[in-house]
Amino acid sequence: MNLLDEDFSNNKNKGTKNIIKIIIVFIVLVVIAIIGIVSYMMYLQGTTLRVILNNQETPDIINLLDFEADGTIYVPIRAISSYLGYNCYNGEYSNKSEDNSKCYIECEGEVANFTLNSNKIYKLNLEANENNYTYIYMDKPVKAINGELYITTDGMQKAFNTTFVYDQNSNVITMNTTPFLISMYANTILDYGYTQLSENFENDKAVVKNMLVVTNDRYYGVINATDGTEILECKYDDIIYQESTGDFIVSSDDKYGIIGTDKKTKVDINYDSIELMDYDSELYLVERNGKYGVIDFNGNNVIYVENDQIGIDISRFEENNLKTGYILVDTLIPVRKNDKWGLFDKNGNQLVNFEYDSFGYIASNNKEAINLLVIPDYDVIVACLNNRYTLINASGEQPFKAFVDDIYMTISGGEKHYTMIANDRTYDVEDYLDRLGVQSSTDKNTTTSSNTTQTTNTSNDETSSNNQVNNNRTVDENDEEQQNNEQETTETE
Repeated sequence: MNLLDEDFSNNKNKGTKNIIKIIIVFIVLVVIAIIGIVSYMMYLQGTTLRVILNNQETPDIINLLDFEADGTIYVPIRAISSYLGYNCYNGEYSNKSEDNSKCYIECEGEVANFTLNSNKIYKLNLEANENNYTYIYMDKPVKAINGELYITTDGMQKAFNTTFVYDQNSNVITMNTTPFLISMYANTILDYGYTQLSENFENDKAVVKNMLVVTNDRYYGVINATDGTEILECKYDDIIYQESTGDFIVSSDDKYGIIGTDKKTKVDINYDSIELMDYDSELYLVERNGKYGVIDFNGNNVIYVENDQIGIDISRFEENNLKTGYILVDTLIPVRKNDKWGLFDKNGNQLVNFEYDSFGYIASNNKEAINLLVIPDYDVIVACLNNRYTLINASGEQPFKAFVDDIYMTISGGEKHYTMIANDRTYDVEDYLDRLGVQSSTDKNTTTSSNTTQTTNTSNDETSSNNQVNNNRTVDENDEEQQNNEQETTETE
């Protein structure tokens, strides 16, 4: 090979090596670029909020969330309902209306009611065929944003029986509904040696607290949903989860008691039935041998188990919009014994003896009259004796000592009016109570001087009323005015 050919060959080899170097550098740059792009995409994914609902990414929910400066997250009740398997309506479940300051959600097993500026959720179990609501509290009240009602994610979990976990490190929100969780665990429990989950809707809600009520086809127990460890042994005839308290009503040999998740017995298993009566007052209604009483959360007697009935059937008083018949005007517990009704307070003190035939007015002949149990603005209830009626306040006292022929409700133009009839004369109940000095809820923030004046007037009116009637004598306005004049004359002299 001559020098010219050798030089050409060397140049060719150098060119080839250069090309290879260029290709290698290009490949390295491409790899670096890919790594950079992937890293950037992962960064974007990490900084962009994601919502996973029932194992499916649901980006539309992101637009519904309202983030407050303090970290609280609010969601619109109506808009989120459809995602969580509920229907949402204006007004109240028991009082249908288009009032947009209230709304309720509904699924197959339950209804939950909300009211603007209230942190109380009233729930009604549709499977129980009862009219008494239970309630649970949210961390913050319902608020309105652009005319829509919003609740916090804490409220959403409690109202919709849904889990909500926000991992701020990954910027991912994970939400699971009760039906999804139940379906997810339905087969898992087989591995733990149980045959199936309880089919009771109240028990389904325990899954939100990571608990499952299970059965082996004979007995019931409660296990941890994650690892199957026992919370309550599988040895009870029945178990019902209490959402408000977090405890369980358990039964054995046809007797009921209450056990907590810490396995401590809170109420001994020796009652024929137990029902949560009022969460705030920590009261249960209990039955034994056909008699009823009230106990507290520690099992102590509040009203002895010796009564024929406790509570009123509020299904006959729909227009009163009552949430429970166990406690009226937030204080009075109606109790029946030996065919007579009396009243107790929430501490077990008897305020009214067993002397009334019934509580509430049931309309009959008057087509405009509506059944009436409570006049809420004045915290009074209707009591009946010998087919005549009077009112009793939250202290167990009668604002006037008279019995009248009728006390009923009418509704005109959407407004509720309360009427009583005595000696064929018609009286406006609210006007009459005002003249007696009974304060309505709208008047309870009056000034001290106004209260002093009103107290004096009330004393005069009540003295006059007490003189003019006793026992079953009816109200007569002319007698009242005449005796007021006589009293004023006497005071002047």
